[in-house]
Amino acid sequence: MKEKNKRMNILFCGDANAEDGVLITTLSLLKYKHELHLYILTMTTSSQTKQYHPFSEHAVALIEHLLKEKNPHNSVQLIDITDLYQKQAPSPNQETRFTPYAMIRLFADEIPALPDRILYLDNDVIIRKDITDFYNQNLEKIEFVGVLDFFGRWFFHNQWRIFDYINSGVLLLNLKYIKQTRLFARVRHLMSTKKMFFPDQTALNKLAKHKKIAPQRYNEQRKLHKNTVIQHFTTTFRFIPYFHILTVKPWDVDRVHSVLHLHEYDELLNEYLKLKPQLHPEKNK
Repeated sequence: MKEKNKRMNILFCGDANAEDGVLITTLSLLKYKHELHLYILTMTTSSQTKQYHPFSEHAVALIEHLLKEKNPHNSVQLIDITDLYQKQAPSPNQETRFTPYAMIRLFADEIPALPDRILYLDNDVIIRKDITDFYNQNLEKIEFVGVLDFFGRWFFHNQWRIFDYINSGVLLLNLKYIKQTRLFARVRHLMSTKKMFFPDQTALNKLAKHKKIAPQRYNEQRKLHKNTVIQHFTTTFRFIPYFHILTVKPWDVDRVHSVLHLHEYDELLNEYLKLKPQLHPEKNK
């Protein structure tokens, strides 16, 4: 790979509850020889029923130490967008089952510090194989690249393709083109005027006209396969032995073993468990 392509820009968003997941995803990224530049969007906000706390400087310091230890050129930047969010808060969608932090990725076009090409990752994602080819693909006239939502593709349809409903947990963004098409600006307007079931994901799929669909292996939402590159621990449905909703996140290591019977990431998760006391020192007093 050419030297100029070794840089990889990664975008995370979240409050204090996202810290464990971002740490695990970062550890999975560090297995590969990229120059990593992480950007973490956060804010201070509250709803009628909840008080949220922003992603902490302490967590960022730990992540920065791990990044620099691997490569002194690596970096991480915490960006508080409280003021930006409040100017166009998606008020009709702030009391859904999703936190307001699920929507702040859609303010990325308003943040000068963010580069034109950036890979957005949810905090419940693990990088299993090298993502170089996915990251460096051609984005000319493409707003974003994503993978079909495993369940949503059967129920939601926006364009001429039979399946076109993309899961928003892994998105390769062309911010330069998004600014030209005003995609995110239009999405924010829709979220601020209309209540939706999956507000950010629904609006993004409804309004995007220049999206590219990638193979399932780049956002595997159901179960691990031999060719899985990125595994996304989403909430899913199970029908055996009875219909039920299943949610298991990577930081819930015991349930990753007991419920998913998954040991693929034991080395990674053991590393996380060793670092967890440093991530949450207040819990060890």
